[in-house]
Amino acid sequence: MKKPSSRIREEIARLQEQLKQAETREAERIGRIALKAGLGEIEIDEAELQVAFEETARRFRGGKGSASGKKDTGDGRAASGSSTAQSPGADASGSGEA
Repeated sequence: MKKPSSRIREEIARLQEQLKQAETREAERIGRIALKAGLGEIEIDEAELQVAFEETARRFRGGKGSASGKKDTGDGRAASGSSTAQSPGADASGSGEA
């Protein structure tokens, strides 16, 4: 039997709240780790920092290469051993928000 639209809306609202809570937990976890690593003391453009985070995410997901176009050496690092971010204001996702 099909669900009435009101029930589907209730379920969507419940799932959206669960998503919001999960995102908050994840943001707090990442924020604590970033602060422990000293990122809170670095003056960096938000878009540039987002690019660096995206490169890090790709590295841990096993993605190929980095945003700078360098090949992955197989040990999880870019060929130079360091990450190169795009110029300030450049945003790989096009949204400009982190």
